[in-house]
Amino acid sequence: MNEQLKLRCIDGATGSELERRGVDLSLPLWSSRALLDAPEVVAEVHRDYLSAGAEAITTATFRTHRRSLEKAGLGERAAELTRQAVEIAMRVRDEERPDALVLGSVAPLEDCYRPDLVPDEETCMREHTELMEHLVAAGVDLILIETMNQLGEARAAVQAARRVAPGKWMISFCTSSDGPPGVLLSGEELAPLLSQLGDARAVGVNCVAANAIVDQVGLLREALPETPILAYGNTGHADEDGNWISSDAIHPDDYVAHVTSWIEAGASIVGGCCGTTPQHIRAVTRNLFC
Repeated sequence: MNEQLKLRCIDGATGSELERRGVDLSLPLWSSRALLDAPEVVAEVHRDYLSAGAEAITTATFRTHRRSLEKAGLGERAAELTRQAVEIAMRVRDEERPDALVLGSVAPLEDCYRPDLVPDEETCMREHTELMEHLVAAGVDLILIETMNQLGEARAAVQAARRVAPGKWMISFCTSSDGPPGVLLSGEELAPLLSQLGDARAVGVNCVAANAIVDQVGLLREALPETPILAYGNTGHADEDGNWISSDAIHPDDYVAHVTSWIEAGASIVGGCCGTTPQHIRAVTRNLFC
């Protein structure tokens, strides 16, 4: 069993926050475009989350694996851009809150909401291993495998993390908002994999509407009674082109109410996903952790 992770609140969204600040996040590069065009804004986002009370910030590496970059003819810059993203996060962390953690984001190889596009497990294993090697070489404190929406890719990512960063990884799943808890967007039951995650530093749910997370947390807590449970939800929704729409965004005070319900259900680490802002994280830390 790993030493218990001493972490209560991670940061909020990076991609939608960059977009909110005027950065071009057009596909296929999405948030990795900011590393090319607006690295100073990436630094500002990290700085604002730390100022809001986040105890960990997540690198802007959601789309720096080779597969995404190749779609823009930048595949050979995967290691470089991953290293740049980590260096930005580490520099800001060292300046603002040296005790904070830097989490290396590892996203689905294709689309967060399209489990049907997931490659075969061998491909997933190979490509996730490469990104994780880049993240570890750059100096992240922990690997955060996030938004996993299909069992095969999740299994491959876990195997890669155990190989590249043993004892230094977390994983979070993107579950369906409809139907019973514990079902991935792919329609697959999460339970068979949960029993194999005892060595994870934390297991969680993310990229799900904030009001649909509490039951997922309860299921994870029951399945993994000794493992820290992580929860960070969305405010808003994605349109058909993958752009984030915050027209139905949740006020920070209302978000605190949702986070409170997650903690009561068993979550010990919380934060924000798409649509959340430093204001949401500040509301969480001031109301729940001060």
